[in-house]
Amino acid sequence: MKRVLLLGDSIRMGYDEYVKDILKDEFEVVYDDYDNGRFAAYTLWQANQFFKNFGRFDVVHWNNGYWDMHVEAPMKTAIHPVGEYVYFLGRILNEIRNNGATPVFATTTPILPDEAAAEVIVEGIAYSKYKPEWVTEYNEAAVSFMKREGVAVNDLYALCAKDPHCYKCPDLLHLTEEGYRRCAEQTAQAIREAAGL
Repeated sequence: MKRVLLLGDSIRMGYDEYVKDILKDEFEVVYDDYDNGRFAAYTLWQANQFFKNFGRFDVVHWNNGYWDMHVEAPMKTAIHPVGEYVYFLGRILNEIRNNGATPVFATTTPILPDEAAAEVIVEGIAYSKYKPEWVTEYNEAAVSFMKREGVAVNDLYALCAKDPHCYKCPDLLHLTEEGYRRCAEQTAQAIREAAGL
């Protein structure tokens, strides 16, 4: 049975079990149950741990973005400005290729503009401080890099953008269960295609 590794942030953690269920008869699906990939430098370290402890994979599907573009006070700039983000994506890609796996990169899901976000918040205060233009900038840079490298892109941004509220739950960052299921369906298909199935 072919093996696939899922890496990425909390968005990945929202759909990984669905992917595992969808692909249960086709792939052994491996991911971290307890920790997410955070920013790209952390995912680089995490990928190395999986390769060291689990050996070769047929496909590695991963995303980064939200943690990289995050501006956490008292810092005034992103954890990884876009140039650093792309640099670390390149290092992750290099390790995936060294492992012998086929890479698939997933785009960062959308952030709602303020007027649309207001319709999603049912109770409490949203904690998302991200801006839609950040996601656009980081996605454009990542997709451009992946195209140059010949890497398949699983466009979760475009998928979620089809929904009026981008499948956002009230925290305005994570997704509804429907959103995670739809991401899982598209991700499973991207994995099949990468594996030549």
